[in-house]
Amino acid sequence: MSDTPYTPPKVWTWDKASGGQFASINRPIAGPTHDKDLPVGKHKLQLYSLATPNGQKAAIMLEELLEAGVSAADYDAWLIKIGDGDQFSSGFVAVNPNSKIPALMDHSVSPPQRVFESGAILLYLAEKFGKFLPTDPAARTAALSWLFWQMGAGPLLGGGFGHFYAYAPEKYEYPINRYTMEVKRQLDVLDRHLADNDYMAGDDYSIADIAIWPWYGGLVLGRAYDAGEFLDVASYKNVVRWAKQIDARPAVKRGRMVNKANGPLEEQLHERHDASDFDTKTQDKVQGAA
Repeated sequence: MSDTPYTPPKVWTWDKASGGQFASINRPIAGPTHDKDLPVGKHKLQLYSLATPNGQKAAIMLEELLEAGVSAADYDAWLIKIGDGDQFSSGFVAVNPNSKIPALMDHSVSPPQRVFESGAILLYLAEKFGKFLPTDPAARTAALSWLFWQMGAGPLLGGGFGHFYAYAPEKYEYPINRYTMEVKRQLDVLDRHLADNDYMAGDDYSIADIAIWPWYGGLVLGRAYDAGEFLDVASYKNVVRWAKQIDARPAVKRGRMVNKANGPLEEQLHERHDASDFDTKTQDKVQGAA
């Protein structure tokens, strides 16, 4: 680590890699880098994703809809390997010009509808199928408020704390302290709210929970950044209670596996095309073909 203070140039130029785990895919321009069409499976809903916290939101929502008996929510899920730059293919950019996962194509309408940004996907599916979004105006407003809270707060956890604590090539005290303070403040916000509420929008599970759980539930359950002790996550007892409650849901267990390409093999399902893909033999077959 250099002791020389950094002086920004008058005009920034992209003349070297940014460093860190994701340096090879970071760039200051948009658009495709190569031509490649996206695959399309047998279902009307096509998900293109990776099981990051944002990717888990979409898969969990689809699995929850199927668990609730919404057969029209059946879907194909295709693995997008962001480390290999799959998100910069011409096909993916056509679905999401921002080149981020998850992205969804709905072929049940004409022309097919693209949906990008994880929060937009949750809201789109909730409204399309009439599930996991309260109809009471006050409860609906609460669910949407917490949904958009996560969309605004999540980057400070992932791109801020997670980057500097876990992924940056060197440890820097200032950004780690800055983002640690903010993440702990966010956990306190959640803990205070969940002291008086079973779920984020009150008594009923909603898209607000589906949005927040992969990030903050994963954090307090020890699945993010190996930072549980550092953040003293056990002290946020209401968040831990809520996280465990959601973790036990069958659809959540399945959704966490979809498009997962790291961790224990028994938790990975690279592609999902049918409910039977979660069976061990089918799972092994899918992974062997990936």
